[in-house]
Amino acid sequence: MRPFRLVTFNIAHGRGLAPVQGLTTRRRMKARLLRIARLLKRLEADAVALQEIDRDSSWSGRIDQVEFLRRAGGFAFAEFGANARREGRLRLDYGNAVLSRHPLLFSESVGFGARRVGGKGFLFAEIDFHGRRLPVANLHLHYGRRARRFMQLDLFLEYLEARRRAAGADWAAQPLVCGDLNNGDTRGDATAALLAHLSEAGNGSYTLLPARGRTFPSPLPARRLDFVFLPPGVTGAKGAVVRSLLSDHRPVVVDFNLPAGGCGRGQTS
Repeated sequence: MRPFRLVTFNIAHGRGLAPVQGLTTRRRMKARLLRIARLLKRLEADAVALQEIDRDSSWSGRIDQVEFLRRAGGFAFAEFGANARREGRLRLDYGNAVLSRHPLLFSESVGFGARRVGGKGFLFAEIDFHGRRLPVANLHLHYGRRARRFMQLDLFLEYLEARRRAAGADWAAQPLVCGDLNNGDTRGDATAALLAHLSEAGNGSYTLLPARGRTFPSPLPARRLDFVFLPPGVTGAKGAVVRSLLSDHRPVVVDFNLPAGGCGRGQTS
């Protein structure tokens, strides 16, 4: 069986490098989304975790970006989870999404509080990869305040523990976690804390990728904010930052082999 390839990418609502959302025409928005879809196609990812993706927002031309990228990128399946919604003339509907070439057996979206603008959260999904159940959590943390990131991290870990208790023996105990963490991997912030928590809860240490390279801001990247946490047992893991100017973040691509027994059986919902 060939390695599984995952891409995580904050697409910044499709605005590219424009500093302000809403200044891009619908035509240019579609052209940029098509370029993103072509990039994802070229990367040949089995699954893509997307952050800051719109489904029906006025500031991005009310384009269903999830369905657009699913179709144009050649993905068979997609799930979306809203982190911020606002009705009315200036409608907003955006959050996280998972695109997959393999069946999605389960998904659930959790927002970090009820916010109409600037909301963050995570999308938990389970992918059927040739009969093996692969749990994936697509996570987007707060960009500014360290204390708020830790509060969000607590909610995320509580969710994983609740699912583990509910599933019992069927729990896929070691999920893959990825996304825009909005902080580096230095001690004292959420990324390092999450790595420690996941490793402590599992049967061995998680691997954090990419090991080098920076993802933000994309023209002259100075910080590594986008990560993939791989559970113990996977082999052949390697990750890289992809050079791209289609967003203010650069995408991260990771390849790995599943252990002989998979990552767990998971819970059918």
